[in-house]
Amino acid sequence: MNLLLVEDDLDLGNGVRIALANQGMDVVWVRRLDDALRTLDGGTFDMVLLDLGLPDGDGLDLLFRLRRDRQILPVLVLSARDALNDRLRSLDDGADDYLVKPFALAELLSRVRALARRSYGFNDETIRMRGLALHEPTRGVIVDGEPVELSRCEFDLLALLLKRTGRVVTRRVMEEQVLPGGQANGSNSLEVHISNLRKKIGQGYIRTVRGIGYVIDVQSLARSTQK
Repeated sequence: MNLLLVEDDLDLGNGVRIALANQGMDVVWVRRLDDALRTLDGGTFDMVLLDLGLPDGDGLDLLFRLRRDRQILPVLVLSARDALNDRLRSLDDGADDYLVKPFALAELLSRVRALARRSYGFNDETIRMRGLALHEPTRGVIVDGEPVELSRCEFDLLALLLKRTGRVVTRRVMEEQVLPGGQANGSNSLEVHISNLRKKIGQGYIRTVRGIGYVIDVQSLARSTQK
């Protein structure tokens, strides 16, 4: 998983970053609200770990922006504010979980994994979505109980989209992370791979966001939207 950690405390931030990295997670750590906003605009993440008391503002402002823009990016609040009203406000404003400082790193890791399961429907090895299951260690894919053979690029594209269910993945990100040599510059290679992938896994999963990229929606899509 790709995580954005927003935490201004040096010791805590470094400890959390190391603990998450040791579990195989990719972590971008920033210490200010402005840096968090710029990082979110320029990257793709699976979850945000958000401190509320930041040097240049309140973390709730970032949470408000995410939910205002209808982003379903999971947010786990990490805060020393332990009053019931603070916890309730954060959850009511759109946080998915709330962990009071100081906390044990083992509990943080457990909550991150639990939130990932709730948000994306996968455990540490298998990603599941509406009859489709992708197992990364064996690079296996099953659709409605039947195995499906995918090429390397098709599998990697599907894994990338599934890990970001509900959020658009741009063409640039898909080309740079999956296609050989980051094929672009007018090439229709990405469209060809997506077309082949749709034929193999069936309609109702991958939606084109014209001029931007592709997304797998949480709810099933009508065939007419798959073009």
